[in-house]
Amino acid sequence: MASDPSDRLLVQIASYNTALQGVDGVPQDLVDWLAPTFEVSNFLAGKPRAPDIVAVGFQELLPLHLGFSGLSKSVIESRNNLILSQIEEHAPNKERYSLVAKIVNVGVALLVYARDEGVSRQVTDVQTQWTGCGPAYMGNKGAAGVRFRVQGADGDPGEVYTFVCAHLTAHEPRLAQRIADYHYIVGSLLFPPLPGSQSKSRTTMFSTSHLFFLGDLNFRVALPPTHPLAAQDNRAELYTTLSSQSGREELKEYDQLLQERRKGTIFQGFREGEFWQFKCSYKFAMGEVDHYSTKRMPSWTDRIMYTTYSDSPDTPETTAITNILYTSIPSYTTSDHKPIVALLLLPPPQPGSPDTIPLLHLPPAYTPKADGFSTLKRYSGRALDRIIGIIWWLLVVMGAGNTAMGVGNFLLGLGAWTWWKTKPVTASTDV
Repeated sequence: MASDPSDRLLVQIASYNTALQGVDGVPQDLVDWLAPTFEVSNFLAGKPRAPDIVAVGFQELLPLHLGFSGLSKSVIESRNNLILSQIEEHAPNKERYSLVAKIVNVGVALLVYARDEGVSRQVTDVQTQWTGCGPAYMGNKGAAGVRFRVQGADGDPGEVYTFVCAHLTAHEPRLAQRIADYHYIVGSLLFPPLPGSQSKSRTTMFSTSHLFFLGDLNFRVALPPTHPLAAQDNRAELYTTLSSQSGREELKEYDQLLQERRKGTIFQGFREGEFWQFKCSYKFAMGEVDHYSTKRMPSWTDRIMYTTYSDSPDTPETTAITNILYTSIPSYTTSDHKPIVALLLLPPPQPGSPDTIPLLHLPPAYTPKADGFSTLKRYSGRALDRIIGIIWWLLVVMGAGNTAMGVGNFLLGLGAWTWWKTKPVTASTDV
């Protein structure tokens, strides 16, 4: 007999690459992005139902000079206030939410909320973490994570939830670097030992009951040169193909992420909804609702992956999580990406030992390992972030908001100072 959906937690996950625009990258009305789930919630219980948990991830949240400098507080607070007000304004039964945690590293940010009359009252052991996998471990690429435990009834330790928002290396030919980014994140985005654990070692994101991985993963549709739609001259036909579900289902076979998951090189143990149900989320012409830029092959760069402890490694194509909604939001036009959103109905709690937190079951051939040098790498990358960011910020200030003009003003000032220091001194003559 199917379980009652009301006994299963509802998780909403949203992700958006805002193209370095800070507070200008997200409109003030977020109903299209954060409230479409309410319109399909009748599927669950015959009446509108609000999510129990809402996770919102950003990539390229703010200009790089501010991100590198660590000057993200005002932007992340603005996003938090806006998101919280919007999910409450559009909640079907006027539900209230509380922020569980927020974390930002350069431009990658993650905010997680829980419904007050429910999960929020049971949340404990909240942890946040970050890591950078850009050049020299800088944070222009990397991940931010939130982990917390939801306590069970009658002393049951409950279940652990882990959310990871990531931004991986761009450009179609750099597939190997994207794969390396992912594995570096697995090894360096480390959390304290689980409650009740005898081990003192830090844990990877896989030491959890439920795991969600979202963001601009930058995997591309890589058509072979011999494919009839690969040529630049055939872009009009390509766009026509992408406008139909059958066409997208055909082209999904060239999606790098899907191909690598099938090979077992990446995202071992994860599941994903049918991403080809919606149009490629990248690369759109700025300001356009439904017009791709000709500079890049349209691709599903923005993705939401997930898995839960009752999923079996023996059946990698099935999951106990019901994917109710997985789509992009075309109406947002200030970025070359479209935001995406998923609505996931988690399985009901499984009977087990009341003293044990249920954990994920991974394929036997895959054992994620913590990088013993992760702390050194992360903080050396962050130090470099700050040095470059402060210098860059000063140049922007000198250029009245324009970096190139700031460089020019700096060079002009340096030249004037050098001339003044080296000019000959004219001796005065007393008469």
